[in-house]
Amino acid sequence: MHTFRCAPVARPAPFAGPVPRPPVRQRCVLARAEGSPFLEVRDLEANIASTGQPVLKGVSLRVKRGEVHAIMGKNGSGKSTLSKVRGSGFQTPVEIPGVANIDFLRMATNARRKALGQPELDPLEFYAFVMPRLSMLNMDPAFLNRSVNEGFSGGEKKRNEILQLACLEADCAILDEIDSGLDIDALRDVANAVNALKKERPDSAIIMVTHYKRLLDYIQPDHVHIMQSGRIVKTGDMGLVDQLEEEGYKLLSKTP
Repeated sequence: MHTFRCAPVARPAPFAGPVPRPPVRQRCVLARAEGSPFLEVRDLEANIASTGQPVLKGVSLRVKRGEVHAIMGKNGSGKSTLSKVRGSGFQTPVEIPGVANIDFLRMATNARRKALGQPELDPLEFYAFVMPRLSMLNMDPAFLNRSVNEGFSGGEKKRNEILQLACLEADCAILDEIDSGLDIDALRDVANAVNALKKERPDSAIIMVTHYKRLLDYIQPDHVHIMQSGRIVKTGDMGLVDQLEEEGYKLLSKTP
């Protein structure tokens, strides 16, 4: 047996308030046995709790250690619901006035280290720990002294999410549209950082939700899944992305 740790880009609850449960009912099996996939979702179903309307209709997904999976699909196909259900309904970025980003990151990092039985980092040790990760994202060190997400642009929030991911050293990251709202330079910086983290931790797994090929040109997926009406209806590699770019979602009409 191995311990499963799956960290969507983390926003620790002590600062952001209690994490709300997603407004869905879900059913799935998470595989943990030795020799099984690192993460396996079987026949995942999710309904809107207030109406019973189905959102996910039997999604199955197998992710091995070290793999990168991309999930694509039209708006309303269930992509983000899948990421939120598997990520335990993680929150959108919140502003935390009066809490410096460096303090937030150090407390979150130390909480994880404590849970793993590792020694906590004092302020000087954490500064040495976080600076290479800041450089990896091409971020100004002054960013660490700003209050968490207060006055951040959309691009700065995305960079901050990846900085959190770098500090928490997750075994599995769920990245929901990290390319949304990023200009060309910011997208390149974020993608380069994700690739650097992947190189540093080759056994880590990544699940990316995106609409656009441009992200996948930077972060090459091993498997690409297309969702439609709450189901994964087509799976392939980058060739499928090229086909989608050329034909659009009408290619799904060719699915048997």
